[in-house]
Amino acid sequence: MGTDRAGHVARSTFRPYSGTPGATNGGTPLRTFLRTADGVRIDSVYDPGNAVRGIPREPSRDPVFVVAHGFTGNADRPHVRRAARAFARYGAVVTFSFRGHGASGGRSTVGDREVLDLAAAVAWARERGHARVVTVGFSMGGSVVLRHAALGDAGADAVVSVSAPARWFYRGTAPMRRLHWLVTRPSGRLVGRYGLRTRIHHRQWTPVPLSPVEAVPRIAPTPLLIVHGDSDAYFPLDHPRTLAAAAGEHGELWIEPGMGHAENAAPEELLHRIGDWAVARAG
Repeated sequence: MGTDRAGHVARSTFRPYSGTPGATNGGTPLRTFLRTADGVRIDSVYDPGNAVRGIPREPSRDPVFVVAHGFTGNADRPHVRRAARAFARYGAVVTFSFRGHGASGGRSTVGDREVLDLAAAVAWARERGHARVVTVGFSMGGSVVLRHAALGDAGADAVVSVSAPARWFYRGTAPMRRLHWLVTRPSGRLVGRYGLRTRIHHRQWTPVPLSPVEAVPRIAPTPLLIVHGDSDAYFPLDHPRTLAAAAGEHGELWIEPGMGHAENAAPEELLHRIGDWAVARAG
């Protein structure tokens, strides 16, 4: 489960989104299942974004934000929807549930095959006419957007990685030791399925995928923003600093005082700063 391939979108029947996406420009948010290159159905939502002074947003003019959630999240989780509402002020938004999460099919590979899920979502955004795509990932999703951008022809015009690890198999904190138990033990995977509604694959990575820190140098010259809280209980500050060092002059690092981990901890003000950065860099 380690080979990266470009995602392809299956034709689907769109249906109105039944959640609460926030104000749009009059267009109806659409929900559909996408098909990845390895055949997994991915539940996805497209929100055309807020109108600007009454003028509807145009895909050829405004960017689309493709949001990749953290492990055990999904497209309908309140903090994912909150991030989507914030980014809708700057452009259209695509949210989706990684494999094994929410209404998507398959089982989670905890950051390996998930790059195919993101590729399918980005391809769908391009099909809707968007000339500029910004990928924003949180925690596991943060590692996925880095690996996706490292493919070179994957199609992101700017990349934002929030609360991501720099390397695999990190067990230096208590939350990460619990996560490794959840993923590697049969009893942990049962807790994941029935307690966290996350279906986790039992197979180990073969081969081990490119690590985030190995992926980062391959992203240039695409603009890259690395965001991390100084109160993150999962990954200490050597992770974002290692990623920023690997990015060199093409990367920017924000250490956020008092912030914890991933989308649940990202304050509204930070989400809007990310939106401002993305609009400025992705043009």
